[in-house]
Amino acid sequence: MIDGITALIKDLVAHKYEEEWFEFKVNWFEPRILGEYVSALSNAAALAGREHSYMIWGIEDKTHKVVGTNFDYRRNVNSEPLTHFLARQTKPDIALRFQETIFQGKRLVILIIPTAKKVPTSFDKTRFLRIGSSKVNLINFPEHESQLFSVLRNGVPTLENTESEYQELTFEQLFVYYSVKGITLNKKTFLKNLGLLTTDGKYNMLAQLLSDNPHIPIRFSLFKGKTKASPMYAVREFGNMSLLMALDRVLDYGKVLNVPQADETNRIVERKEVMLFDNDAFREAIINAFLHNMWVKGNEPMFTVYDDRIEILSRGKLPPEQTVEGFFAGESVPVNAKLSEIFLQLHISEKSGRGVPKIIEIYGKNAFDFRENSIVVTIPFYKLDLGSATQVDTQVDTQVEDQISGSLKSDGIKQKILDFCINPKSIKEISEYLGFKERKSTSKYLKQLLESGMIAMTIPDKPNSSKQKYVTIK
Repeated sequence: MIDGITALIKDLVAHKYEEEWFEFKVNWFEPRILGEYVSALSNAAALAGREHSYMIWGIEDKTHKVVGTNFDYRRNVNSEPLTHFLARQTKPDIALRFQETIFQGKRLVILIIPTAKKVPTSFDKTRFLRIGSSKVNLINFPEHESQLFSVLRNGVPTLENTESEYQELTFEQLFVYYSVKGITLNKKTFLKNLGLLTTDGKYNMLAQLLSDNPHIPIRFSLFKGKTKASPMYAVREFGNMSLLMALDRVLDYGKVLNVPQADETNRIVERKEVMLFDNDAFREAIINAFLHNMWVKGNEPMFTVYDDRIEILSRGKLPPEQTVEGFFAGESVPVNAKLSEIFLQLHISEKSGRGVPKIIEIYGKNAFDFRENSIVVTIPFYKLDLGSATQVDTQVDTQVEDQISGSLKSDGIKQKILDFCINPKSIKEISEYLGFKERKSTSKYLKQLLESGMIAMTIPDKPNSSKQKYVTIK
């Protein structure tokens, strides 16, 4: 158990912020307020999906520095042992316990508090909760109280057990995507097989994400500067399509942004092209952001481009079973289990857990920033020093802007083609729909869609039909 406690303390100290389910103290002791903390931490652990919460003496709460403690948990409170004083007034009985250990040569005391199960945990007939770093009376926060009762009754919200706000969903893009991957979905059983229904037969949040219109915006925002106070010169929207297609579009958009730079240094025969950033690291960060985002709360990941970097933000925190150390080691613990299964089935991701180690190998652990309610990966730009820094930056920024402009137009036209060709259409019909006078303008975009496997060229199988080819969605 000592090894388990040591690993636990290492993980808690590694957190950038104190979370609702653990609290650090040094020598503090106020028995009645400690009892209130027992209630608050136990209930907060339930909301966070944790099996236990913790109060640890001997660690500074602001710095997380291990300093040791002289706190005596064996003392009495009005001639009653502290443990008995807390247990007697805590309802229901949650079998809390103290444990003492030595960590980094310092004495620490840990109060291990089991999570609330069927009903909220109370102390002296009052229920408390931790909201941020504050301990509050639960009765004063009815929305949090309602959420807690829902979790105790139904479990922590997931994509599978959370009903979608939208029940008029269609899945044409999902069938296309699976078909491109060489998998045929059964129209009669796909909802059950992919886990797209709640137990009472309603569409769940996973179904909403995979539908033709998830109603959740996914944006790439581009700023001409190094902060969000800088002028914004483009916003790319990917939210009006199935999550799977949106992911592909975001990954493709990264290729547009990844401007090659010509390195003429020591050139003898041919010049060397240096990319603006590592595409493998970018790909892993984007897939992780989609896969581990806290979609169930209706929040989307954010992608922001500055002059010197891309920031990839996913909402939420590490899952309950994950530790900071395990995260960096590539021990994969999915936030969205069923979505993870779908990504594996489609070979979008893999179980090896190489994504985070790959990013660390290239950009280091500092690429990750664990914020209070999000995780941010920063992909820095590598700009060659080819003379005047200002001149180079301007040159690169201009190339990026030009490519962005072209990409926005191209992607919009290709999406129009896909939308129009739900039923087979001829090239002539597509050209007229797009307003192109020459078919070769249409053919350029059809070629790109053919190469990506999104469409096929077919000839109708009819005795008297012409040999004219029709465009169909795969």
